[in-house]
Amino acid sequence: MEVRFGEFRFDSASRQLLRNDVEVHLTPKAFELLGVLLEAKDRALSKGELTKRLWPDTFVSDANLSVLMAEIRSVLADSPRTPRFIRTVPRFGYAFCGTVTDISRLRPSDPSDTAICWLVAGERRFPLADGENLIGRDPSLPIWFDVTGVSRQHARIAVDRDSATIEDLSSKNGTYVQGERITAAVTLKNGDTIRLGSLQLTFLTRPVTVTTRTETVTGEEPPASSRRP
Repeated sequence: MEVRFGEFRFDSASRQLLRNDVEVHLTPKAFELLGVLLEAKDRALSKGELTKRLWPDTFVSDANLSVLMAEIRSVLADSPRTPRFIRTVPRFGYAFCGTVTDISRLRPSDPSDTAICWLVAGERRFPLADGENLIGRDPSLPIWFDVTGVSRQHARIAVDRDSATIEDLSSKNGTYVQGERITAAVTLKNGDTIRLGSLQLTFLTRPVTVTTRTETVTGEEPPASSRRP
């Protein structure tokens, strides 16, 4: 499961919780509890159901659950009185109440197998699909950054087989390639640096292998240069 909510990204496969692309720490049980709540989305889960999921073979009191919930709320900067993400259901349990975007569905099933170019931000790589790739602060976009200075739809990278161009989408803070602000579509080269507001990216590409084949048309003799002596 890989989802976004607010400024956070939760990845169950890598066991990471990131805030604005910076990893934040949760203890293993707190991470597991957050994952259970995210899977249920807005469905309220009882304390009994949660304790069975977290401690299936052990009897624990509700106090253990309360400690984990306090840890999660502290990391998410969430208030039990005015919750953005997790609400308390009195005398029952808890429910996730924020908007959850499943970002695993927005990506190709095997992007590393098909992509010929990527954007790199720190240790993260974003494969670029053939055609249009929108980049911005809108969580619905396939390449999304909740970073200061990035507009909701900031820039567009168009990939056409073995070339890629970037274009600014009338963003507030502009799009820069190799330190220069662009005013029209610019062709990207391997290793180019891109800046969107305060966000620094690197464009990487790999060469496309083109296989050639000589075909002989039935009934015609191959050219003299290809005949054997």
